[in-house]
Amino acid sequence: MTGAEQQMGRVYIVGAGPGRLDYLTLRGYGLLQQAQCLVHDALVDPNVLTLLSPHCETIDVGKRGGRPSPAQGDIDQLLVNLCRQGRQVVRLKSGDPFIFGRTASEVQALKAAHCPFEVVPGVSSALAAPLLAGIPLTDPVWSHGFGVVTAHNPDLLDWPSLARLHTLVILMGSRHLEEIVRRLQHNGCRGDMPVAIIRWGGHDQQQVWEGTLLSIRQVVKGQSLSPCVMVFGEVVRLRPYLMPDLPTLPSLEGGHTGTAPTVAFPPPSPHPPIPPSPEGGHTGTVPTAPPLTGKTILITRSAGQSSSFTDLLTARGARVVEMPALEIRPPSSWDSVDRAIAALSSFQWLIITSANAVNFFLQRLWDQGHDLRALGGLKIAVVGQKTAAVLQQWRLSPDFIPPDFVADSLVETFPESVAGQRILFPRVESGGREVLVQSFSVAGAEVVEVAAYESGCPLRPEASAIDALRDRQVDVITFASSKTVGHTSQLLEQGLGPNWRQWLAGVAVASIGPKTSHTCREQLGRVDIEPATYTLDALTEAIAAWASGSSD
Repeated sequence: MTGAEQQMGRVYIVGAGPGRLDYLTLRGYGLLQQAQCLVHDALVDPNVLTLLSPHCETIDVGKRGGRPSPAQGDIDQLLVNLCRQGRQVVRLKSGDPFIFGRTASEVQALKAAHCPFEVVPGVSSALAAPLLAGIPLTDPVWSHGFGVVTAHNPDLLDWPSLARLHTLVILMGSRHLEEIVRRLQHNGCRGDMPVAIIRWGGHDQQQVWEGTLLSIRQVVKGQSLSPCVMVFGEVVRLRPYLMPDLPTLPSLEGGHTGTAPTVAFPPPSPHPPIPPSPEGGHTGTVPTAPPLTGKTILITRSAGQSSSFTDLLTARGARVVEMPALEIRPPSSWDSVDRAIAALSSFQWLIITSANAVNFFLQRLWDQGHDLRALGGLKIAVVGQKTAAVLQQWRLSPDFIPPDFVADSLVETFPESVAGQRILFPRVESGGREVLVQSFSVAGAEVVEVAAYESGCPLRPEASAIDALRDRQVDVITFASSKTVGHTSQLLEQGLGPNWRQWLAGVAVASIGPKTSHTCREQLGRVDIEPATYTLDALTEAIAAWASGSSD
């Protein structure tokens, strides 16, 4: 062995994990205690310094956006120089060294200089931040896989492919949120796609913001997001069920911490233990199981819209299988909406008949540089409690809700004469609600219809739903609109073949209201369940009543 080789030290490139010191691997922990020099990134936990020898030199080479920072070539040469001095060097990197860590450049420099080195893995924030926020990246129903990218340069990414992923994780995207949302919408992602942004994941100051593709920019407006991990996909909706049942910690800037209260999973058995009697035996009464225990219900709404319905059904003991039958997207053109926004002062009423219209219209208002004060001169009428609830999420309260929750009854019960009034009506691009428009027009109003969103049939049926029907596991299939009936017919024919109706034999057909029931009878030949009130709560109760009767 030559003298030069004897003098050569060793460089350990160590992954620090997502944040706190206790997420460091045991291998990394031991190497830090023995290090003679620490070269570290900006996001490494300062508590790491407590592991170091008092004689260990520390060198900060962290790259910070918008601030002067060492060039990568300079870092490469620094490691080579330290190794040639015969020192034991730990190059500590946030997360995992080989995930967006520029480690390849450092390894190549060390190899070229014949410097001994070792790469020690760490837990990537792409995996840990969602986990610590209660968000699974895969799920048997909602996510069969996920992708991880960095949005440091959005132009380099294959957005059409990313938009097709069940779950998308984006790192280094805090400065490009506007562009990320625009690209995903342009490539077909629904406006109601759930989104979570996790800042400082794995640190004590962790914050989590939740929203949708349409609302997330408003949710985080004015917040400092860097460093953050963004999660796009239906799995975000599982967060309330998977967070530990701990009190909420105060956030630093208005976001949610990673220890938010959670809704617990239902008990694994529908029958809790029988309580003991005063004499030490057991009482003769067993608590009643929820009414939908043992029933499997297929929901045919858009996956992004079905979570509240799923919650209602699972709370009553049902197993829920979802088959998205609607894809909600921006309209082909925003021209009509933009013209209406520019002329808001000329309208007296804003009429909204769906949650989608609320979200898309108000988000476009926001994108055009306005805020809710632009609606100050308008009265707002909405159809349905769900639409009203979504409106209230935007901090707006409706001036009028018709008692029957159907648009066609709006004119009959309207609180004032509409003669001579100008009414703005954001709706789905394909049209609809002709009776509403005609009735208002006959009453002397001018109704301006604008295309705020479009809906279409998904390209393919959900495999889990098709399998459940083939296996004769489904007890009830639900429909919340006429469109979902037509689209479901197409999807079932695609998944089950031309004789798809035979797979619905013995499956109860549940419809939310008369118009949807009419389409069910045309497409499916029958309706078995219809509530007296046209809401998801009422539909849930009607299904529970049917289940109680069917089990007699």
